[in-house]
Amino acid sequence: MQGFFVGPPSGSPQNDMQVSFSTHCETVMEARMSEAIQQDARGVENHLRRIEALLESIFRLGQLDLKVSVRRAAPGDAPMEGAEWLVDFTGSDASLLLEAHAELLDALAYIASKSARLEEDLYRKIVFDSNNYRKTRAEELKLMARMAAERVVESGEPFALGSMNPAERRIVHLALQDQPQVHTESQGMGAQRQVVILPVSNPKRL
Repeated sequence: MQGFFVGPPSGSPQNDMQVSFSTHCETVMEARMSEAIQQDARGVENHLRRIEALLESIFRLGQLDLKVSVRRAAPGDAPMEGAEWLVDFTGSDASLLLEAHAELLDALAYIASKSARLEEDLYRKIVFDSNNYRKTRAEELKLMARMAAERVVESGEPFALGSMNPAERRIVHLALQDQPQVHTESQGMGAQRQVVILPVSNPKRL
C-alpha cells in the first residue's frame, strides 16, 4: 500500500502555530519592504538636496538669474517614462539653458549627477527640465521615431536619427519597441551616439 501523510487536523495547536508563524513572516517581510522603500526615498532626497545646493552655487557664482526647485513628479506630469523627481529651472535666464538643443541644460544635469555620484538607475528617475522642454521634446522624438520607422518599412533601408543623449535615445527605443517590422540600435561613440532604425526583414547595417 502506498504510504501517505496525514497532516494535523484543522484547528489543532500545531496548525494554529503554522498559521501564526506564516502570518508573522508576512508581517516582518512587509515591514522590511516598507523600511527599504523609506530608506530609498530618503537616499534620493539626500542626493537631491546636494544637487539643489550645487546648482544654486553655480547660478550664484555665474550671476545667472535662475532658480531651481525639486519636486516629486505627479501622475501624468513626468516628462519621461520612469521619472519620479523633477528638477525644474525658472528665471529670466532660463532660455539660455534651452539654446542649441538644450546643451546647457544637459550639461547641468551631467555635472549635478556626477557630483552627487548618482547611479544610472537613480539618474533615470530624475529629470532636469525648464519651461516644460523635456515633455515637448519627448513628444517630438516619439513622432520623429514613428515617421522614421514608416520610412524604413517602405524603403527597406536603415535610417539613422541625429545624435542624442542617453535619455533621448531611450525614448526612441521605447517608442518603437512594439513595432514588429523594425528594431532599433544605438550606434556610435560619445556625443555622436545615435539611434539607428533597421527593418526586421533586412538586417543590413549603415
